[in-house]
Amino acid sequence: MFDYIVDSHCHLDLLAQKGLDIDEVVNRANIDNVKLLQTICTKISDINAILYYANKYQNIFASAGVHPCNVDSEKLYLAAEIIKIIDDNPKIVGIGETGLDYYHDKSFVEKQKESFLQHIKASQISRLPIIIHSRDADDDMIDILTNEQKESAFPALLHCFSSGKDLAMKALDLGVYISIAGIVTFKNAKELQEIVKLIPLEYLLVETDSPYLAPTPNRGKINEPSFTKHVVDFIADLKNVSRETIIEKTTSNFHKIFTRAKILGNEE
Repeated sequence: MFDYIVDSHCHLDLLAQKGLDIDEVVNRANIDNVKLLQTICTKISDINAILYYANKYQNIFASAGVHPCNVDSEKLYLAAEIIKIIDDNPKIVGIGETGLDYYHDKSFVEKQKESFLQHIKASQISRLPIIIHSRDADDDMIDILTNEQKESAFPALLHCFSSGKDLAMKALDLGVYISIAGIVTFKNAKELQEIVKLIPLEYLLVETDSPYLAPTPNRGKINEPSFTKHVVDFIADLKNVSRETIIEKTTSNFHKIFTRAKILGNEE
């Protein structure tokens, strides 16, 4: 049984850029029982800044990937290049974040798709899970996930889910996990709250996506991993189960998908 919380998606490098002391951030997380963190890469050109924290702290792991909003400024990383970075760094446990974002800028959609497919290929070959960002791109995301899972199955996680019910249900049909961030606590997130009620506990993870999207009751503050506890508490109330159940299921799911994260035990 797992009794600690995992923040499956945070950005420690961005928290540091905002002036937070990461030693203090990690300590506050530990005090609030958030004892394992994954710090996420959004630019492979910045991978060393991500790995700094993963290598410094035993309970922090990392990912490698290019965020869809950054594909126009980054080179196209081929699957083989991504896999090489993974092979060279055992504390990298996931691929991403990658995916599609049509909200900010649709001028390089084809580049986004090309990059996304290379990340998927890296996942298909390496068997490391892909961490997916999807915003205002539900139809294309459904098409790509369906086609690529049919071609060669790969482990995947839709992070900071805020898309529509159709994408959530299709993802679950494909065996894709779904991670919920602080957005679910917002008063205007009624649709997301209804979707979370439908997500089986066996496919659910939690995260902060810090420094963004601080949950209630910390709206307006810089978000940080310790706030994952508020996401856990809100989902427990929403699904009418104990917070211990949410902790045990979401942490168990993290270890099922991120099999490289061998710390604090990953077997029940």
